[in-house]
Amino acid sequence: MVNKIRNLVLWLLVAIFVVLLVSIFGLNERLAIRHIPIPVLIGLAGSFFILGILQIVMAVKSRAAKLEKIFFIIAGASAAMIPLSAILHNVVYGLFFSGKNGDEAVFFILAVLVCPILFGISAIGSVICEICGTKCKDANVQ
Repeated sequence: MVNKIRNLVLWLLVAIFVVLLVSIFGLNERLAIRHIPIPVLIGLAGSFFILGILQIVMAVKSRAAKLEKIFFIIAGASAAMIPLSAILHNVVYGLFFSGKNGDEAVFFILAVLVCPILFGISAIGSVICEICGTKCKDANVQ
């Protein structure tokens, strides 16, 4: 039961990630998708953060294989870090660099490059581990 919920949370994270990517990078106009309002995007980012934390908790509590557990934990952590890094970038920039000729790059690079790449790799790895694990379990049963 926990594995089904964990997999559902992963697929929800992937779906929200795709919607946020399409909206943030302006691909919705090219794909003829209606404009998504800012409050909806904020709600999606908040749910992305909460689902990421839930993914971490469920992965830690599961009795899955070590590699599968690692992929699920990295997927949850990177999902939670994307909105958190974006908020921290804006806060640090507003407090320390506002009006100066400088910018805060660490949280920006985490939010835009590192965490999304980690999320994509770990989500793909989680799906592959889940598929291979299911096939291996089915082969052992027969």
